[in-house]
Amino acid sequence: MSSFPPQKLKVGFFPLHSFAKPGGVKRHVLALQNEFQAKGVLSKIVLPRRHLSEKYGKNFAFLGTAFDLPLEGTQSDFTVCFNPLAIDRLLSRERFTVLHFHNFGLHSWQILEKSKAVNILTFHADITSSKIFKTFPFLLDRFKKILAHRMHGIICVAPFQLELFREFRGPKIVIPNGIDLSEFNADVPKIKKYADGKLNILFVGRAEERKGLIYLIRAFGLLRKQNNRIRLLVVGEGPRLPECKNFVRKNMIPGVVFEKAVEKNINQYYNTCDIFVSPAIFGESFGIVLLEAMATGKPVAAFANEGYKNVLTGKGKDFLAKPRDWRALAARLEILIRSETKRKKMGEWGFREAQKYAWPKIAERVLDFYGKVGRMKTAAK
Repeated sequence: MSSFPPQKLKVGFFPLHSFAKPGGVKRHVLALQNEFQAKGVLSKIVLPRRHLSEKYGKNFAFLGTAFDLPLEGTQSDFTVCFNPLAIDRLLSRERFTVLHFHNFGLHSWQILEKSKAVNILTFHADITSSKIFKTFPFLLDRFKKILAHRMHGIICVAPFQLELFREFRGPKIVIPNGIDLSEFNADVPKIKKYADGKLNILFVGRAEERKGLIYLIRAFGLLRKQNNRIRLLVVGEGPRLPECKNFVRKNMIPGVVFEKAVEKNINQYYNTCDIFVSPAIFGESFGIVLLEAMATGKPVAAFANEGYKNVLTGKGKDFLAKPRDWRALAARLEILIRSETKRKKMGEWGFREAQKYAWPKIAERVLDFYGKVGRMKTAAK
């Protein structure tokens, strides 16, 4: 039987996205690297640079340039390597056994073309409803041909993504995002100024079209008329934040607090809230924020986009509302607001579900997939 790897495993993570701003892919890659280090697996994160001042540490390298790209209601990256020789130098120096791409773009393709390692793609995006790919279907065909030519294995974070890669002949698997249970748990201290007896509803995310914050604010405005003991904490920034603030001001909705985006103590916000809400209307492949809240034992309500429906199953689906239907979302929230017993039961359900996604378990599955794909590649020579 062919063995893999022939020498000690060394993994190169190649995210499509810059780490200059918070994001789900960033957290995913950092967590995976931490687990690999704990297991004694060598790895390095190779990033496109957005700012010359970016510095991250010895287990990081820079390759390519990232530019802000507003895309279909969200903020993405356009990345390119202007110096192809830099790719050769980095791959020659690092001698990666596995190149693990996270999402895929132009600079990913440039690197993939020069790779002699085992090439793995984790696909985090939901492009099933993308207007761009519907308008220009040849772009999707080109993307699939590139993967068929050079990619050896594909990981999807949600089952519905497999349909996109049904023509891919190599190994493919669903491995969801993970959660760091040492960071997100009920033992984290609460934020004192909000632990004042009011019921806190929490939103965490970018204030952009697809995150649907305006619909949550509308729902909260309706609920606040009935209950003046509730408060909405909005944690995040983005292009739609001025619009949301203006809506609150013009409609005189009390109890809405806007906080700046945070990364270091975001777990304290989860622990401070009584209910977590993610009103994303489209484009979610998974829903890491749902898991983070669930791991702290908090009940969750959300819009039923494709990614969230894979996380909030069983009892959880009772608190999903049709995307953009803010009145239905308000009705789900009202059930939780009125009943402390219901909040406790749903929090306990979410906590149990979150344990399935512990990062050590997820990392082990990724390493097993490396082995499977690597052995198949070796045997095919």
